[in-house]
Amino acid sequence: MAVRTPLLRFSETQGFDLFLKAECLQPVGSFKLRGAYNKIASLSDAEKRRGVIAHSSGNHAQGVAYAARAQGVRATIVVPDNIPDIKLKATRSYGADVVIVGPASADRVKKAEELEAQYGFVPVPPYDDEKIIAGQGTIGLEILEDMADVDLVLAPVSGGGLISGIASAIKQSNPRVKVIGVEPELAADAQASLHQKQRVTFPAEQVNRTIADGLRANPVGEIPFAHIMKFVDDIVTVSEDEIRESMRRILSTVRIVAEPSGAAAPAAAFFHAGELPKARKIAAVVSGGNVDPRMLAGILVIER
Repeated sequence: MAVRTPLLRFSETQGFDLFLKAECLQPVGSFKLRGAYNKIASLSDAEKRRGVIAHSSGNHAQGVAYAARAQGVRATIVVPDNIPDIKLKATRSYGADVVIVGPASADRVKKAEELEAQYGFVPVPPYDDEKIIAGQGTIGLEILEDMADVDLVLAPVSGGGLISGIASAIKQSNPRVKVIGVEPELAADAQASLHQKQRVTFPAEQVNRTIADGLRANPVGEIPFAHIMKFVDDIVTVSEDEIRESMRRILSTVRIVAEPSGAAAPAAAFFHAGELPKARKIAAVVSGGNVDPRMLAGILVIER
């Protein structure tokens, strides 16, 4: 089961109080467990006996593997060949069968569909699914319960399941609260989609250059996009250097480890406050903390 994660106060402010929703403290190190558990729990006994199939760049893989094991369901996960080693090892440690393909999102989707057709597995999508979105939306409900006077919520955007769930939950509970998505500049397909009012796909070779491996899904999912158009106020972007600096600040100030994808939303508060709606209290989602120790060590070393 997913756990209720804390809102941690960040001491540095720029005219507002910043709180971090520490999803990196979930058992699998990211928010993905919420949606995966909700989806698998909703399956019939007959569907569970067939086993589940998922495709993921890393964190959804761990969420599905963990949730499937907890419910006695066989899981097969399709992952890219550039998946961080820490995420690959964790997925296997939870008992899932892992299939490795090329780096593009399309590679994973194609292979998962082939295996689904061949073996009859039940798909557990990473984001394009109402049950997945509802599971991620519990983050928004927890933020409102813990800080009823929150003015602004920042959440990272990849395939869109996280922000669409959070935004749906928050806007239907308190429409006053602003919800802003955050993406790497290199993978800003959701921002382009929102502004152009249609789903936009970025070149895979560009998207795969971002250090935020969990934010490389491209394009945003169809179901999440409908929620984004209805409930999300805007999407802003952050640079690779800003993501790295955000990781450093989070570790040094609140003593939690954020992976690059998890540091993106706080980076918007640190470096782009002028682009955000005026707010007295901001909650930023630290979506995950599964970072390779060698990468983290390299990011923490600042050249003088």
